[in-house]
Formats: sequence, structure tokens, C-alpha cells
Amino acid sequence: MSFPQSKIFPKIKLFQITLILLALPTLSACSLEEKKANTISDFHKHRSAEIAAMRQFRSCADEGKTLDQKARMSGGSGAYLASANVLKQCEAEIHPSHNSIATEERMQAYALAIQNYVKGRDITSARAALKKFKIKFSGKDFYYPDGTSFILTMETLLGMHDEMSFGQFSSLNISKTLKKEMRRLHYWKNK
Repeated sequence: MSFPQSKIFPKIKLFQITLILLALPTLSACSLEEKKANTISDFHKHRSAEIAAMRQFRSCADEGKTLDQKARMSGGSGAYLASANVLKQCEAEIHPSHNSIATEERMQAYALAIQNYVKGRDITSARAALKKFKIKFSGKDFYYPDGTSFILTMETLLGMHDEMSFGQFSSLNISKTLKKEMRRLHYWKNK
């Protein structure tokens, strides 16, 4: 028995359209799940890379801090410079995509490098490192236990401020001892 084609064709077409309409949500759900899985996978890869970078930084910083302790015991400028160079290199090895990891730890290590350049009498490197510190950690500062500013103290020690008069030292957030010493130097320089 043969069916007229005019009646079968619309039934087949209707059946195909129904199947397609039923399959679309399923296919799109698979697509979303695949994108979601890729996003999660990318997040885990990025997070793993951040953790590895942090471990590497901490290992490097520990080496620099150990050299700093040895420098304090020996008092030699070469030992301070060795510590400063290692600590500065620790920060240089941080990939730009990982700049947000452990900011305060990185700031402390870099600040110690700057101080050690000063103690090692390498003023040029200390100035360059302080400029990089201010750029890299823009708007952030450390405060010593007496409440004085790390950045202002270093800028003052490194002569990075314009010539200052006697009264201007009192407005700086630096230690009393440093203010007293800067006033003494200013006095004898202008005699």
C-alpha cells in the first residue's frame, strides 16, 4: 500500500523539526557545560601558577633574609649588598600576571633590599630601587614602629627631596633622630 507523498512529507518534516527543537536545549547545555569546565580549568591553572610563583618568591626572599642576618652579624657592606641584590631579584622574577600575590610580603622584601643598599653604601642602587618601589607599589607605604614613613625616611636619607630649610624637616614623617641629623648636616653645610 502506498501513501500519498503530500501527507507523509509534512509528518516527517514536523517530526524532524520537533526532534531539532527538543535537541537544541540539550546541545546548548552541553556547550555551556564545556565552557564552564574550560573556565574552571583555566582558573585552576592560573591559581596553580600563582601558588608556584609565591613559593618561588618565598624561597628566594628567605635566602635574602638569611643573607641580611649574616650581614648584620658581620657588618660588612658587601654582605648587605649581596642581600639587597638577592631580595631585589626576587621581585624581578615575579611575572606581571602575578603582581597581585602577597603584596605586603613583597613590599617588605623590597623595602629590606632598599635599606640594605643604603647600609651597603650603594646610594645609586638604593635610589633606583626606591623609585621602582614607588611605581610598583603605588600609593602604599610602610611605617616604622615609631610611626615614621619608610618612603619619606628613605627619600630623606638618599637626598631625593629638594633642598630643605630648617623648619621643613619638622613637617616630614621621619624619625626624630633622622630629623636631628638632617638639621645638623644642613647647619654645617650652610656655615
